[in-house]
Amino acid sequence: MPKDLDVAKRAKVIEWLKTEVVDHVSRLFKALWEGSTARVGDSIASLIMSSYILARRLGVSYREIDELLIDKLKKHKQEGHQLEEWYQDISTLEEHLRKR
Repeated sequence: MPKDLDVAKRAKVIEWLKTEVVDHVSRLFKALWEGSTARVGDSIASLIMSSYILARRLGVSYREIDELLIDKLKKHKQEGHQLEEWYQDISTLEEHLRKR
């Protein structure tokens, strides 16, 4: 494949993935509105999947994303994020990611 076609293909894939992320957010909001727990879970899983793949296409590895997420969780925990204070959501997610 000629290099210029490969670059165009990569750009097109990135644009497509961006629309997928927006679509999954839209589907999540609709599922929340309808109160469908199954569709909420499916939408969130699709959003996470598309986000990971978009990151990879942009040159950020899956491992890097996980490490960046753990760093962000640590920062929120240190800053006393309300979700940590009220429900320990930050610690729970950090522990989950570390066990994977």
